[in-house]
Amino acid sequence: MQALVCEAFGPVENLKIRDWQLPALQPHEVRLEVHAAGVNFPDGLMVQGKYQVKPELPFVAGGECAGIIREVGESVKGFKAGDRVIAMPGLAAFAELVNVDHKLLMPMPEQLDFPQAAGFCITYATSYYAFKQRAQLQEGETLVVLGAAGGVGVTAIQLGKLMGARVIACASSAEKLAFCRDVGADEVINYSDENLKDRIRELTDGKGADVIYDPVGGAFTEEAYRSIAWGGRYLVIGFAAGDIPKLPLNLPLLKAGDILGIYWGGWAARDPKGNMQNFAELLGFVAEGRLQPMTTEVYALSEFSRAFSAIGERKARGKVVLTMDHA
Repeated sequence: MQALVCEAFGPVENLKIRDWQLPALQPHEVRLEVHAAGVNFPDGLMVQGKYQVKPELPFVAGGECAGIIREVGESVKGFKAGDRVIAMPGLAAFAELVNVDHKLLMPMPEQLDFPQAAGFCITYATSYYAFKQRAQLQEGETLVVLGAAGGVGVTAIQLGKLMGARVIACASSAEKLAFCRDVGADEVINYSDENLKDRIRELTDGKGADVIYDPVGGAFTEEAYRSIAWGGRYLVIGFAAGDIPKLPLNLPLLKAGDILGIYWGGWAARDPKGNMQNFAELLGFVAEGRLQPMTTEVYALSEFSRAFSAIGERKARGKVVLTMDHA
């Protein structure tokens, strides 16, 4: 089978599509025919050797995918060949086939196509965990989302609205902000030509933001935190800007504000039951028509360089997905 292989840590362009041998199927695993796989910011860091997890070389990246089960291990219960599923293998999803522990599978809702399902796990799970378990976002609160047009930012807008928050989306261009409004944002801020702190204060009548969702980092972190409300919660999602900011600790003291780290993968490993409960609720929202996963950037596996560039250069609007050809 064909897979996108990292043979040495380095630029994404050095990845190669080549033959890859799957290990033998274990009793607790299924063999999944991958139809689409979600691309996330950490994937780019991982192949460059810059992520906190460094797989043994060579390896196939990709933490989430959707497809059709082709074979099941002898101890697998609840799934059978032919089932359409969402999978969270953690690695090896950028391939035509992948072996996955059956505990890391979910039935794929009939309302979703493969690209939508493939991009569902990591970004929606991250945002829901951030709002439900960490920030405890309440109906009527004001949520500010930085990097709001990106894959994880879009999920923050959607879930924030679903949970009853007033959402202020922040991005770097008028085009991205128009997209954010289409997704559901109540207000928008262009932080390329507006003062982020002042505009947040203006849009909240001086109160400030109850919750700030930051997957960007860099220069806007301190500016955003200075706009936080008394007792507000600042969610550290990631550092797409590349720079890890340093925040003066007198600011959370003066604001009685929290700084909350959001490491969904670490929490999911420690609380698998809580994680699966979150997924059950998210899939319930989809089934009820209250949540429509957005996949706006879809590339063939052979276009992997363009897919990674869309994320690395922060050009993507919504989720980025690679598709496999099984014609």
